Amino acid sequence: MTYDLFSEESENPKIGKEISIPDSDILHFHGLFGSSDANDLLARLKSEIQWQQEQIKLYGQVHDLPRLTAWYGDPGKTYTYSGIVVDSLPWTQPLLEIKEKIEEVSAVRFNSVLLNRYRNGADSFSWHADDERELGKNPVIGSVSFGEVRPFQLKHKTKDEKTKIVLGHGSYLLMQGPTQHYWLHQIAKSKKILSERINLTFRRIV
Repeated sequence: MTYDLFSEESENPKIGKEISIPDSDILHFHGLFGSSDANDLLARLKSEIQWQQEQIKLYGQVHDLPRLTAWYGDPGKTYTYSGIVVDSLPWTQPLLEIKEKIEEVSAVRFNSVLLNRYRNGADSFSWHADDERELGKNPVIGSVSFGEVRPFQLKHKTKDEKTKIVLGHGSYLLMQGPTQHYWLHQIAKSKKILSERINLTFRRIV
C-alpha cells in the first residue's frame, strides 16, 4: 500500500491525515511548510548545520554512514544510535523555527533533533525503529522533510504488513503511541534520485 498525499493541497495543512495501518498512531501533515518557506529552510539547513560524516563498525570493519548527520537539542541531551554516541549542539534559528511550527500541531514539546542529509539516491537509512531507551516508553517522533521526494517505507515487525508513504517537500509526519514497538522504517537507495533531501526527526529525550 502506498500513501501518496500530494493531491491534498487544498486541505488545511495544519490538520493531519491519519495513516490507517494497524498497531500505530501516525499523522501526515501535507505541506505544513509552504513552498517558499520550505525552499528557504532547505537552503539554510544546508549551509548552517554542522554536518558530520559518522562511521559505524560492522563485522569488524569501519564504514562511513551512507548519509551526513547532525544532532541538536537542549543542553546535555546525549543520544546513542547504531553504536554512535552524539552530544547535542545548541539550537540554531532555523531549527527553532521548524520546531515551533510542528509543536503547534503536535501537542508535545520536543527537546532534540536528529538530522539526516541524503546527498543523492545512493544515500540511505536501513530498516530500524526509533525505540532507544532514552526516548521513553512510547517514543514520539516528529519527522520533517525538505528537498527531494523519497519514499518512506514501513514494515510490521511480526505481521505480513508493509506500506509506503510518499513524503513531499515541506511535509511533516508525526509518529507516536505504539508505532515504534511494532513497525520498522527505512529510506532505501535509488538509482533514479539525484537531488538532495534533508530529513529532521524531532525527539524527546526523557
